[in-house]
Amino acid sequence: MSTIFKSREITVGTRGKGTYELTGELRAFVESSGVREGQLTVFVRHTSASLVIMENADPEARTDLHAFFDHLVPETLPFLVHTYEGPDDSPSHLRMALTRTSEVVPVVGGRLVLGTWQGVFLFEHRRAPHRRSVVLSLVGTD
Repeated sequence: MSTIFKSREITVGTRGKGTYELTGELRAFVESSGVREGQLTVFVRHTSASLVIMENADPEARTDLHAFFDHLVPETLPFLVHTYEGPDDSPSHLRMALTRTSEVVPVVGGRLVLGTWQGVFLFEHRRAPHRRSVVLSLVGTD
């Protein structure tokens, strides 16, 4: 048994606010790595996007997530001052701070260990399309 470390950076193109599933790409990376037991860390390199593990079976669950965040951190808060790039500037940073910039998923038997309805998503908090960098870091044994 030997230790394996693999990393890769992927680019996710977004069409604006919403969630973009990464699960298939993460699974393919793990399955091609030779790692049988270990963990995958997924990290987004931005301050206005984040990561969430969320239900991937029914898109209405993510619709509710988006609506909740629009309600929780609206773009119309009168006391926000960081609006250099528009009214969604500061709210996008606040939404990122309330979620996560990384997720760690176990690898067992050469496969990601996610629940039946779980998927890993990039959560874009800006209205405009962006190209987001996501770093995958996999460590484990063969």
